[in-house]
Amino acid sequence: MKFKTRLSLSMVAVSILVCSGKAANAGEPTEAIRGAVNQGVEILKNAKLDNQKQRAQVIDQLRQVVYPLFDFNEMAMRSLGANWRRLNPQQRKEFVSTFTALLEKTYANQIDLYNGQQVIYTGETVDGDYAQVNSRIIDKNGQTYSVVYKLHRVDGKWRIYDVVAENISLVNNYRAQFNRVIAKSSFEELLKMMKQQAS
Repeated sequence: MKFKTRLSLSMVAVSILVCSGKAANAGEPTEAIRGAVNQGVEILKNAKLDNQKQRAQVIDQLRQVVYPLFDFNEMAMRSLGANWRRLNPQQRKEFVSTFTALLEKTYANQIDLYNGQQVIYTGETVDGDYAQVNSRIIDKNGQTYSVVYKLHRVDGKWRIYDVVAENISLVNNYRAQFNRVIAKSSFEELLKMMKQQAS
């Protein structure tokens, strides 16, 4: 079984899309995302993707920009749902590491999709230590797609724990697939499959 994702929009939006510079009600959560996107754009403007070595260098640069923006531990925990509580500390650590590698492989494969798209931030809502940033991706043909970032504050910094692209939640999408695998086999089998896809 290959884990299917509908995350091209969300991964591209975070990693490589051009920020239009327009935002409604821009606050700290929006600025956190905007800053990472702008850095990603600068990396890609100067990127050469002619061979695997060059791609690896670009991915490493993007990793340094994107990783601090995401709370991979929270995303991994939410994607596993109730099954998370059944894991011991070592299993949790291994799952977070594997989940992070799987996400990285997913967004790394989206680098070539950059083609002059724009991101427009349309607003944000903040409720205590939780926030939501709404955005739209506009491609060269004028087609518009919605992307919503869900964040929470960790140690004073806003970090993403879910991305919803065209009403498809990254976390919920993975949770449904992970639960099916565990129900049919085991957590160990799920981890094995994830490692294979992340390699």
